[in-house]
Amino acid sequence: MDLIKAIIIAIVEGLTEYLPISSTAHMGFTANLLGMPDDEFLKMFQVSIQFGAILSVVVAYWKKFFDLNNIQFYFKLAFAVVPALVLGYLFDDKIEAVLGNQIAISSVLVLGGVVLLFADKWFKNPKIDDEKGITIRKAVTIGFWQCLAMMPGTSRSAASIIGGMTQGLTRKAAAEFSFFLAVPTMLAVTVYSVFVKTWGKETPNPQKGYEMIMASQDHIMIFVIGNVVAFIVALIAIKAFIGVLNKYGFKPWGWYRIFVGIALLIYFYFFK
Repeated sequence: MDLIKAIIIAIVEGLTEYLPISSTAHMGFTANLLGMPDDEFLKMFQVSIQFGAILSVVVAYWKKFFDLNNIQFYFKLAFAVVPALVLGYLFDDKIEAVLGNQIAISSVLVLGGVVLLFADKWFKNPKIDDEKGITIRKAVTIGFWQCLAMMPGTSRSAASIIGGMTQGLTRKAAAEFSFFLAVPTMLAVTVYSVFVKTWGKETPNPQKGYEMIMASQDHIMIFVIGNVVAFIVALIAIKAFIGVLNKYGFKPWGWYRIFVGIALLIYFYFFK
């Protein structure tokens, strides 16, 4: 992987991590279109640069994350992230196997788009417009909804936002809690992928993520710059998404998913 392609992947991650359009799908498609080899370092890189995107939420909402007078906030996130931690660990190998199936991911992108077209009509008269109105029970329920995103192409953001709306949250409140929940979720995924998971178990040279990163100066530079780029781009995307969501709802994202998903189905079915 060269630095330019790594930066492009990081830009895609930053733009799509908090949008309901699936960052995993977009990074996978981008890597494929750039002709990047489907190797273990690329897979690990796509997961690990989520760390940069995580930091963007902490910076954007720093008053929330460092408000020690609101201990309930931390409890809510702690309980809400448990379903993803448990199910993610149990189904890690199956999830990784699906990552290479572009037809399946494109199909999920289209189906998710159809759901988003109707999401605004399904959830009317929300009553909760702030995180403080979310109970621990509702937080855990949203955490289970988030697990739907374990199917690549679903979108963690879309699943958790819709999950929030089923619990009576406004679009803005649901989106913001989705951002908050992303921090412990993606931090756990990043730590697992870099320090715990052994990549390339079926190859002659299985390695931990940090071993691949430290294998060369180029890998270190790619990892660091990738996270910095993802952080900057995600910081911009978060604010833009809230504005579009409040004004237009989910329909623009639904049509986008359907259009891109169909285009990619045609591409991967007929030209790959």
